[in-house]
Amino acid sequence: MVVMDSRKRRDGAAIEELGWYNPIDTVDSFSLKEDKILNWLKEGAQTTEAAHKLLRRAGIAHRWHLIKQGLEDSEIEKEMKKWELNREKVLKDRDQRLQKKVEKQEKEEAAKKEHMDDENDESSKTDVDNENEEVKTAVLENNEEQEKNDELEEE
Repeated sequence: MVVMDSRKRRDGAAIEELGWYNPIDTVDSFSLKEDKILNWLKEGAQTTEAAHKLLRRAGIAHRWHLIKQGLEDSEIEKEMKKWELNREKVLKDRDQRLQKKVEKQEKEEAAKKEHMDDENDESSKTDVDNENEEVKTAVLENNEEQEKNDELEEE
């Protein structure tokens, strides 16, 4: 993250480097110089959308909002502690939802695999097995018909 003059080209020389961002590393994905960022915001610097999202994630955007409201340093620190506690809760809830989602997907995959195994067991029957089942069914049907006929004759 750098400070640039808006009249200069995007890849031109930066006025000052304020930090870095690595979207690939999820554990340690950014490092920002909060005091320098706040100083530049006080000077009237404007953030890009992407930079603002990163500032929100770091809590700097909230701190800047509190500063603009004119709160004293002690009040700002108290509000930032509340923000940090809330942020921890949000992250924990997000992790729990993600864990539940992963567990649900694993259960669905296991059930799907079990269903596929059952289908494979049925389809692995040989033609002889299928013929034997058909013969058994025909015999049972024939026996039932014969019993009905015997009952009718007795009446």
